[in-house]
Amino acid sequence: MDEKGSIKSFGLLFSLVFLILFLWPLTNNENPNLWFLIPSLVFLVLGLFKSRLLIPLNKIWIKFGILLGTFIAPVIMALIFFLIVTPIGLMMKLFGKDVLSLKFKNDFNSYWVRRKNVKSMKKQF
Repeated sequence: MDEKGSIKSFGLLFSLVFLILFLWPLTNNENPNLWFLIPSLVFLVLGLFKSRLLIPLNKIWIKFGILLGTFIAPVIMALIFFLIVTPIGLMMKLFGKDVLSLKFKNDFNSYWVRRKNVKSMKKQF
């Protein structure tokens, strides 16, 4: 996406966010918060006209996203590993499953698997 499209989408996104914050009190039968309407309109106008005033804010937002991604991604991957992969591995070990065939078979000290009915290797596929 080019920079102008990014500026436009950035302005429209934040306009939508502030509009939602403006309207959110209506869910609790309260009055809307007018302080959020002003930034919503400002971001809407600047976003529609692709104003260069949004470039520094857009760069800060992108850097914040990159910074957030450097911390969140490893945490999520660790949670997936320790909450999903590790229990599955422990259950498979408990039930004696050897999915990767890591145990030696046929009293040989090798992982070599003897195949029966091996055909010519000229047409493998």
